[in-house]
Amino acid sequence: MTQGLVTVFGGSGFIGRYAARELVKKGWRVRVACRHVNTAQDVRLAGTPGWVDIVQANIRNRASIERALDGADAVVNLVGILFEKGAQSFEAAQRDGAALLAEVAAEKGITRFVQMSAIGANAESKSDYARTKAEAEEAVRNTVPTATILRPSVVFGPEDEFFNRFAALASSMPMSFLPILPSIGGGKSCFQPVYAGDVAEAIAIAVDDASTAGKTYELGGPSKYTLNEIYDVVTKTIDRRRFKIGLPFFLAKPIGYMTAAIWRYIPPFSWGFLGDPPLTGDQVELMKTDNVVAEDALTLKDLGVTELETVEAIVPSYLWRFRPYGEFHKPSEA
Repeated sequence: MTQGLVTVFGGSGFIGRYAARELVKKGWRVRVACRHVNTAQDVRLAGTPGWVDIVQANIRNRASIERALDGADAVVNLVGILFEKGAQSFEAAQRDGAALLAEVAAEKGITRFVQMSAIGANAESKSDYARTKAEAEEAVRNTVPTATILRPSVVFGPEDEFFNRFAALASSMPMSFLPILPSIGGGKSCFQPVYAGDVAEAIAIAVDDASTAGKTYELGGPSKYTLNEIYDVVTKTIDRRRFKIGLPFFLAKPIGYMTAAIWRYIPPFSWGFLGDPPLTGDQVELMKTDNVVAEDALTLKDLGVTELETVEAIVPSYLWRFRPYGEFHKPSEA
């Protein structure tokens, strides 16, 4: 006996893999909708055979959305991008995709809808990421009023693009000769990192619990850190001493926009051979505002998620690979 079928768009991504496991635990059959099914086969391991299925779908294509939602009782939208690449713009992937998904869900009578947004979502923001996240929220709520909105701070875990990125930057070849890290805006921007497993539990509860319908929750971890403190956690964990050099916003932003343009349009950068861009102008704009849970917001605690994992408990378990002499080498005292 199952709770029903939930279709998870973006289910093959970082958070999606955790969400699939939590949904199966709660008795939901999971249909993972993603663009490239060949890269998502490991998600089947989230449940016993028959509990997790994978279908090809593009959130920008109505016909594929309709197929992915056939027979579904609930839908979770985890589709989002951190930088633009080719046709993958913030507007297309985050705003228009969410609006189309909500429209099809409403046509099929699906009222259980969980929309993954982000702390800082603001229709007036100068950041395209934050603006389109807010526009997606509005579009979903206008079409499916019972939708639950989840707004996490930066999410951490073994596959994250936050701590891993800073560790890679600190251990890259140029930094070996020039041991510095750019302290953007003086490193005062504040974050409240939340573990991917805790976010996944929130997603499963939002799908399962009808009392969350129509509400917005902000998801943050147990502790807040400035950017400089994040650097300290990373460099201590990977045993690489680095000096923080202040980089004002007015200098970092044009550098970021230039980097983003190179990575978006110029091969081989745009082909992904050189990984993700180290910094974009949009990300610099986001750093001008603290990424923490608002005092008056509904939180993980209101969802019943109270035992939160900490950065100190989880991050060392996957950043050790960036240490110069391996996992078990005794770290320096400096």
